Amino acid sequence: MRLAITGSAMRTSLGDTAETYQALLAGESGRQPLRYVAPDGVNVRHGYHVDAAGPERPYRASAWLAECVAAAAREAGLDCARQRVVVLVGTGLRELRAVERWRGDGQLADLDALHFGAAVRAALPGVEDVVTVSNACSASSHALALAADLLQLDEADAVLACGADAMTESMLAMIGRVGDESSDAVRPFDADRKGVLLGDGAVAVVLQRAPDDATVLLRGVGMSCDAYHETAPDPAGLRAAMDDAYRRAGLSPADVGLVLAHGTGTALNDPTEAGVLAGLFADARPGPLVTGIKGAIGHTSGSAGLMSLLVAVEALRHGQVPPVVGLRTPIPEAAPLPLVIGGPVGTDAGVAQVNAFGFGGVNAVCLVEVRHGR
Repeated sequence: MRLAITGSAMRTSLGDTAETYQALLAGESGRQPLRYVAPDGVNVRHGYHVDAAGPERPYRASAWLAECVAAAAREAGLDCARQRVVVLVGTGLRELRAVERWRGDGQLADLDALHFGAAVRAALPGVEDVVTVSNACSASSHALALAADLLQLDEADAVLACGADAMTESMLAMIGRVGDESSDAVRPFDADRKGVLLGDGAVAVVLQRAPDDATVLLRGVGMSCDAYHETAPDPAGLRAAMDDAYRRAGLSPADVGLVLAHGTGTALNDPTEAGVLAGLFADARPGPLVTGIKGAIGHTSGSAGLMSLLVAVEALRHGQVPPVVGLRTPIPEAAPLPLVIGGPVGTDAGVAQVNAFGFGGVNAVCLVEVRHGR
């Protein structure tokens, strides 16, 4: 069964999908001084915020998600009265910030609002099921894999795979204690990288059985769960997810012209991911162009995978691959990779690989195709 992405929307620190893509091409960054949390208390001084003007609003991730769900459903022409529509929301933290504020300053939290069911139903009345999947940084790509399964099993006519996360004090405190020195910016695959910074955002894509005129096809989503370590990536686990994606898609690495890397700017992820990609494309020289978006929008936790997917689609559609913001001197492990540095690079590729890796070895790799001239 062929599956197509028929609608999509996202919000990042750089704007909506089109605004984010154009800013990426220009090498812009959404990095800002940290808001809403005392920087000295968490040893983090910057973040990639969405809507950070004025007082902190409650349930911010839910609000962004609702906007994205409504926009994606509208683009796809969904009708919940006539179609079986399911929504799967991948997230790292749900609305944990509401719990922190309840504990910290007495602002009562609505327990039912800590997941995203009410926000999605308000944005898309009549939807059959809304499921929140909380499983780290590959969560939205995991949701996309589940969406494909539901359609393959004829359990739905359309599935929205989504992601949503807002920064939380506890997550900021965790990344602020990883190293002695606070990171000032995310620099994926750079020799001078100092670690990750968080980003806000939400994303939604509509997956349906592909009509004859479909231009954006989901070829396959591969997954692995290696449980190798709480945080450290396992090369075998990453490669297993990639191999699974190619098997499901019926493609080979030689068919791919672009990779959207996970690229967190951390000590362990970048050399591990670079090494696995070099091995995967060893027989496909010069190999696909490789880029990543976290240097521009931060690590958006559960939203990260699908945000990279939408940037991949834009790059394939417009034939321009944005550079890795923050990358100046690549690490040695990335030497075999055609990293996009300094400015956009043209491409006529039709297929992209999109990586998303999560704590505990929960990994997901998507293969997406954009068909031109249709």
